[in-house]
Amino acid sequence: MKTHVEVTSSRRKQRKAHFASPSHLRQQLMSAHLSGDLRKKYNVRSLPIRKDDEVIIVRGKFKGNKGKVTQVYRKKWAVHVEKVSKNKLNGAPYQIPLSASQLIITKLKLDKCREDLLKRKAAGIAKQKGQKYTVA
Repeated sequence: MKTHVEVTSSRRKQRKAHFASPSHLRQQLMSAHLSGDLRKKYNVRSLPIRKDDEVIIVRGKFKGNKGKVTQVYRKKWAVHVEKVSKNKLNGAPYQIPLSASQLIITKLKLDKCREDLLKRKAAGIAKQKGQKYTVA
């Protein structure tokens, strides 16, 4: 049941908002789950996917493949992974676009901003659950 009068529940409007969303919102929408080890280490379930993260493909034709993210193409909602490609008729390789939901992040590319993000998210999750936040 709809609880907020200013929020639409129309399928048409939700789809328009999704596909017309700006790049900074697409970054959040193009998040992938972390592997079990990373989830325990950082106490965070998912993060926006980023170039140079290492991922494993868990759904689709390329299921089971591992590789490094070479490009995150927000405009087309696509993630390109190393070694996931096909050949054209002329023999030139091209990369297969994948959805972020098909991937699990196994190794993060960490820098100062991303470490801060992990700390903020973990602290927020601990606060919701009523637990004490501790740095891993």
